Amino acid sequence: MSPDEARRRPPTAQQFVLAELRRAITTGRLRPGAPIRQDALAEELQVSRVPLREALKTLQGEGLVTYEAHRGYFVETLSLDDLREVYRIRHLLEEEAVRRAVPLLTDADLGRLEAAQDDVERAAGAGDVLAMATANRVFHMTLFDCAGMPRLARLIRTLWDATDAYRSMYYGDAGNRDRVVKEHRATLDALRRRSADEAVATLNVHRDHAVAELKPFLES
Repeated sequence: MSPDEARRRPPTAQQFVLAELRRAITTGRLRPGAPIRQDALAEELQVSRVPLREALKTLQGEGLVTYEAHRGYFVETLSLDDLREVYRIRHLLEEEAVRRAVPLLTDADLGRLEAAQDDVERAAGAGDVLAMATANRVFHMTLFDCAGMPRLARLIRTLWDATDAYRSMYYGDAGNRDRVVKEHRATLDALRRRSADEAVATLNVHRDHAVAELKPFLES
């Protein structure tokens, strides 16, 4: 581990392992259905099996990994019906969050959204899947948090967690990255004009495109 990596390492071994596992899943290094080999991971991350097991239990609770008796942990796989269900629930909850948030938006809120969008566009241009997934999440969650409904925001985050393993498939395509940038810009334009209806409509299209692009992966 380099000195820079050591400085960035979270304060506890479990948090460090959790962050590294999320990174591996989000970037596609650990793809849906892939086994998680605990011995190899513990050696690679230079940690004992204890924080690794605790991190895996956390991810299991979030729906990112699954445990099979006598076989161990695997990255969770979703059927097309699973994905559609998650996105349908997101549609309902996120529309409520956006409609609540828009009348409350301040110039400072818009500034945070614009900064997140700058990060999205920078990552998209560089083809950095992890950075784009991170910035994209910041963009959306910043908007949802503006609704002032923390329980609603937590529910939405849980639904996002359940599909993290598929983000690398979506963001790995340059055309999808460009589409996300354009749809975010359209959303921002609607938010600047305080048009909840337009923001909701744009975000509905945004989600529909993701499902359509992921459909072939899930069907195969």
